[in-house]
Amino acid sequence: MIIAAEYAFNGGEVVRNDYEQLVVEIESVISEVDAPSLKSKVSEEITMPGKVLYSPKGLNLAYANGFESRGWGRNIRIQSEYPTQYYRPSYSPRKRIRNGYREMDFLKQRLGVEVQFGKYAFMVYNVCAKMTIFSNLGYIDVGVEIVPVKGFADEMSSGVSYFEQFVWDLEQRGVADIDIPVLILGIDK
Repeated sequence: MIIAAEYAFNGGEVVRNDYEQLVVEIESVISEVDAPSLKSKVSEEITMPGKVLYSPKGLNLAYANGFESRGWGRNIRIQSEYPTQYYRPSYSPRKRIRNGYREMDFLKQRLGVEVQFGKYAFMVYNVCAKMTIFSNLGYIDVGVEIVPVKGFADEMSSGVSYFEQFVWDLEQRGVADIDIPVLILGIDK
């Protein structure tokens, strides 16, 4: 695969400057993913029945193998204890609240990486919430978000978001004082 586009969010160019060797590793992982071999998902969608698409599961596994082989921590989890003290006194939950977790795809030397081939909301959540949470908890200082460009997303299931849309929204949103620097990489096959 190739890096087709790059966007520095909130000073994200610091990732290239201060984490140069890790960026080289990230670029190597991307270049080693054999995308054509992962065009294996047969669509069952009404809009494209029988069309062979890129498999997000296969892509994620290829990225996981590449990062893990270079010593990146995978699926770093932090427990989430959900508050119940804000319920009104008259409210009684129907079910017990189960605590959950938040997870970062890959982590090395305080640089967090998320690979996203899903819906738009997940891209925004990764950069504007999850990376901030992991930073506030002391796990990362900066992040990298790897997403498909439009042409690549068009060869996946419908609803997969893409780099161009994501960057437009981030530019319209602006930067908040809690945002961390993130380098967003748009990839193509």
